[in-house]
Amino acid sequence: MDYWRPSTTVAAVVEREGRFLTVREETGEGLRLNQPAGHLDPGESLLQAVVREALEETAHHVEPVSFIGVYMSRYRAEATGFDVTYVRFAFACRLVLHEPARGLDKGIVEALWLTPAEIRARQAEHRSPLVLQTFEDCWSARSYPLEMIYTHPSCLYTRV
Repeated sequence: MDYWRPSTTVAAVVEREGRFLTVREETGEGLRLNQPAGHLDPGESLLQAVVREALEETAHHVEPVSFIGVYMSRYRAEATGFDVTYVRFAFACRLVLHEPARGLDKGIVEALWLTPAEIRARQAEHRSPLVLQTFEDCWSARSYPLEMIYTHPSCLYTRV
């Protein structure tokens, strides 16, 4: 029997003056547009992960304010031929602080602030169909309290 395990990811939706924070990132398929997003690391909660990913990818400190939803997709990695299933937890976040001198994560080309019209017009560049779906859900005011997310203390540990 094969062992199967989905990849758990988080995504931040951050709005400022009608524009939304996005990243252009290098992928195996070329440059793609995404929300600040990435994998859950061992020992962190989903909320800690979304804060960390936003900072690493955009040099912006954010604070999650609501839960948008859970998204699942499957992706076939052409390089390996393997299917990867992603389970993505998306959060609406408030912008706290920008550190313009901070470097961006490896593979991130730039952070961009785009309008909803610009995001929709660039759909062919999106990293996955989950990018637009997450934005659309946010724009339609889909929002749940953060208290929906519970992390048992046994999952958390201090990083060294």
